[in-house]
Amino acid sequence: MSWDRKTTLGMLPAQMAATKPDAIALEFGRHSWTFAELSLDVDRVAKALLHLGIQPGERCIVWLNNCPQWIQLMFALAKIGAVLVPINTRLRTADLEYVLRQSEASTLITHDQHGPVDYLAMVREIVYANECTIEGDVNSTRLPALRRLILSANEQHHGALSWNAFLGGAAQVDDASLAQRANATSLDDMLFIMYTSGTTGFPKGVMRNHHLLENHCERIAVLGTSSSDIVLNYLPLFHIFGYVDGPLMSVLVGNKQILMDKFDAPAVLRIIEQSRVTQIQGFEAHLNDLIAAQQSTPADLSSLRTGVFAAGMQSAVEITRLARRVLAPLRHITAYGMTEIGANCSLSRIDSTHEQACETSGLPCAGFDFKIVDPDTGTELPCGAAGELWVKTYNVMQGYYQAPELSAAAFSSDAWFKTGDMGLMRSDGYFRLLGRYKDMLKIGGENVDPMEVERHLLNHPEVYQAAVVGLADTRLAEVAVAFVISVPNSSLSGDALIEFCRGKIASFKIPRHIAIVETLPMTASGKVRKVELRELAEQKFPPSNPALAPKH
Repeated sequence: MSWDRKTTLGMLPAQMAATKPDAIALEFGRHSWTFAELSLDVDRVAKALLHLGIQPGERCIVWLNNCPQWIQLMFALAKIGAVLVPINTRLRTADLEYVLRQSEASTLITHDQHGPVDYLAMVREIVYANECTIEGDVNSTRLPALRRLILSANEQHHGALSWNAFLGGAAQVDDASLAQRANATSLDDMLFIMYTSGTTGFPKGVMRNHHLLENHCERIAVLGTSSSDIVLNYLPLFHIFGYVDGPLMSVLVGNKQILMDKFDAPAVLRIIEQSRVTQIQGFEAHLNDLIAAQQSTPADLSSLRTGVFAAGMQSAVEITRLARRVLAPLRHITAYGMTEIGANCSLSRIDSTHEQACETSGLPCAGFDFKIVDPDTGTELPCGAAGELWVKTYNVMQGYYQAPELSAAAFSSDAWFKTGDMGLMRSDGYFRLLGRYKDMLKIGGENVDPMEVERHLLNHPEVYQAAVVGLADTRLAEVAVAFVISVPNSSLSGDALIEFCRGKIASFKIPRHIAIVETLPMTASGKVRKVELRELAEQKFPPSNPALAPKH
């Protein structure tokens, strides 16, 4: 089934239920839902939201790990014209308070406890128990817009509405009332405010409407996804990648989605083997772990067909090449995208060459014009020259929520979106992402792409993962600092790695300092949080000249 360019996102589960009522839509743990059952659950949650009095355009925060309730809320909020505000489950109290305040959300839906994380305790640091009624109504002086607290828990907690109590309100709303709200929702209405990962700064709330669906239809066509595919989704639903390639794809195509609450490489391989999964997706970090797990304990991956992996940068080339061998017959599609301008702006093809799939970010999608410019002048650069990628497209965000100046600054005077990413266009029409301009280092007047240094470090047999950032320096203005995860049982040292670089890359590119670490700070989407690494570098390697110390 293809999207008719009229149906809003919230109506898609019912539409697919009418077509394939008995087909399995979702598996989570030991439980499964047909499309008919999923549609009924979505309507029940939508009615419960209406019973609470949630109005069109009202912002509702979903602070949940992957679970069926997340998917029900995603479609239910869209169906009644309310706005989903999904936030990262790795956020903590200061971040949560910022998003609550900045989004002006009326409703917060979260866990009481999930694994070792006490979400309710964090909420209580922001919203005090004496500011809440037994029914979960909130009256907070710090957060005046917040009116409701709902917990995805069966246990009743003082000052919060339990999930079962919340669902109980659905019985008070009839089908006609739900249909009236659903029919009043249009494609131009705001669908969600999705906060960007924030690898280089504080998150911004990206507003998108239901026209996002059109961009995803091309993604489905390129992948060749059909109702017979089985898609394994371990990406977080609060990220645009997991959102579109999991539940959204399923209700557009009619395929089964197997949802995991988190990524675990050995478990992923077991599920692929047992459930005959045909499609997976992710970032180079996921490929890295899947390769290691498959080499350690091989699984039968013969059912794997394809999937989107946001790879193509220098640091990912060897990983994607290796993945095509170790995870065969997986033939991945490479992609580039941003929440602001569609889940994907460029895609390779199933029949792209091995080199195009591993060393580029794909061809610009239909309706997306690319140009590479000098970021200082806005002058368009020729094919093969590296510069900032600007994109013009129909599928662009409505802006950053409550940030008109940031929204305006994101566009040129003639409506090109400034991605802030460095790349180049190749003679074959493929785009190659080179990195973030903000991540580029300026060492002694020389531009240094940290990904080039990372790729060289990854050539060392004892390096598992590497991330390079800049550090202020008295003489050179900036030097490179590398944070490296070594392979198990390695005795690798930073000094040995510096010697490994000598004579192989330019001297100014060699990291001044290398720290061997156990983990790297990551966003939920699998990107290294380089802003945190820069802060760590400042702490571990303070400048000899106090005047260069960062001002906080």
